[in-house]
Amino acid sequence: MTAVLTSALSLEWWLTPLSGAGDHHLPDWLVWHARSMVAAWGVLLPVGVLAARYFKVTPRQDWPRVLDNRAWWHAHRGLQYLGMSLVALGALLAWNRGAQASALAAWHHWLGWSVVALGAGQLISAWARGSKGGPTAPSMRGDHYDMTSHRRWFERLHKGLGWLALALAAAVIATGLVTADAPRWMAGLLGAWWMLLAGLAWQWQRQGRCIDTYQAIWGPDPGHPGNRLPATGWGTRRHFDGSRPSDTSN
Repeated sequence: MTAVLTSALSLEWWLTPLSGAGDHHLPDWLVWHARSMVAAWGVLLPVGVLAARYFKVTPRQDWPRVLDNRAWWHAHRGLQYLGMSLVALGALLAWNRGAQASALAAWHHWLGWSVVALGAGQLISAWARGSKGGPTAPSMRGDHYDMTSHRRWFERLHKGLGWLALALAAAVIATGLVTADAPRWMAGLLGAWWMLLAGLAWQWQRQGRCIDTYQAIWGPDPGHPGNRLPATGWGTRRHFDGSRPSDTSN
């Protein structure tokens, strides 16, 4: 047991490939494929999802007197576009390469392309989300303000497929690390990063910060048509008493 702990604390142990091999060489295309995909699916896209889920109302925002804080929107859109640009680069680098190296590489290949397809679908669905409408737009009528069936289906698909893509991406990254026999520090660092994100998400969820997009934009007044419909998505908060999102917890 002591020997295992000593090895885990050794720099040499962390620099060693997962298999324990003493030699580790990868082609340039694989190195840059891994870097771009990990940066996208391991860092940028999850942070963009958390920004959209928990920062529609920021901690110092005087909600509901101050509405439609678009900081979350700019963060989410910027991170997702940048992330998907890296995904496109990573997919291009891996095109027609490496799928037959092993059975695990074949799984990584097909799961990876499935995640790329889901990511592309997320971009397409975002462009097809419909019109906004409401008091903050030139026209009151709009898919979002009226919460038309088009908008409700968009929210269900966009949120559901987004979480599915992140879950599959974690599996793809894990199989990629093993296939490439990556250094142990990479797996350890990614695991710690994801645990940090999961811990923050758990804390923000307990604080009630996953507020409904509709109310973040237009407030809790029941006179708004969307406030008379159920909120979309698991764990989404609605507030009709004027309390701030952080005033409540699960």
